[in-house]
Amino acid sequence: MTPAIFLDRDGTLIEEKEYLSDPNEVEIYPGAPEALKRLQDAGFKLFVVSNQSGIGRGYHTLEDMHRVNARLAGELERRGVHFEKIYFAPEAPEQASRGRKPSPQFLFDARDEFDIDLAHSYMIGDKLIDLECGWNAGVKQSILVRTGYGAEQELVNAEKLGRALVVDALPEAAEAIVELAERGPAADRK
Repeated sequence: MTPAIFLDRDGTLIEEKEYLSDPNEVEIYPGAPEALKRLQDAGFKLFVVSNQSGIGRGYHTLEDMHRVNARLAGELERRGVHFEKIYFAPEAPEQASRGRKPSPQFLFDARDEFDIDLAHSYMIGDKLIDLECGWNAGVKQSILVRTGYGAEQELVNAEKLGRALVVDALPEAAEAIVELAERGPAADRK
């Protein structure tokens, strides 16, 4: 089994832009490509897990989202970063959804499809629902980044973040993960 990094898209990998539908507006956070490459080189498979309620709300189309995702994946591929799969939930919050975070379903799907070891995997996002998704799936650690909505979430949900690691951005998350991985199983026993 292989460990993985599950990443929220908007506010974690790219600048948060409400209901992003134009691939030309994709702005990858500084340091994100290098952080992802470092995680990939450390043996982690990379996945995106994203709620895309703008589709269910009628703000943009499924095709718009696919074009944004293709732009993001293409930009990162040029820097040696590969996503195994991009999971997305297109439903609005009030609509029934099997994968909408905080549901862990997409992490379970990745476990089954890609032989992922969730107990040695990580979830990184800028909202409490991202962290809850990871906790619900039984990942080793959920990490809140202060980019996107993260700084606000840290203030509003401080009492709920006790189990989370909170860092400034993706490079710091990668640093913490690689450090934990290098310590190996001994770190798990501490």
